Amino acid sequence: MGCFGNIIWLLCGGLIGSLGWVVSGVLWCITIVGIPVGKQCFKFAGLCLSPFGAEVVYGGGVGSLLLNIIWLLVSGIELAFGFAIMGVLLCVTIVGIPFGLQHFKLAKLALMPFGSYIR
Repeated sequence: MGCFGNIIWLLCGGLIGSLGWVVSGVLWCITIVGIPVGKQCFKFAGLCLSPFGAEVVYGGGVGSLLLNIIWLLVSGIELAFGFAIMGVLLCVTIVGIPFGLQHFKLAKLALMPFGSYIR
């Protein structure tokens, strides 16, 4: 599904999802303390533009857990909710199921982005 899926993905919510990550990253980068969080948001905005063929590997330690908790309270719940709603809407049709599954992958990533990396 690689290249063709990524092109259609942009029309099925990829641009809007990427914009959500970018806005979140810009808001985090306003403070000096939030710059590492903002950099992670920009990395996942790139993933949101082409999710087919990319795998997210979750891991991390105590530091990642604490940062994920702070992330959840400030930005994560809203971002994950948006991806989940889009995933449900796309899974209504048979053609939209692969795109809906990608939205669910990004919703999980929006809940715990720290300690994870893209493979």
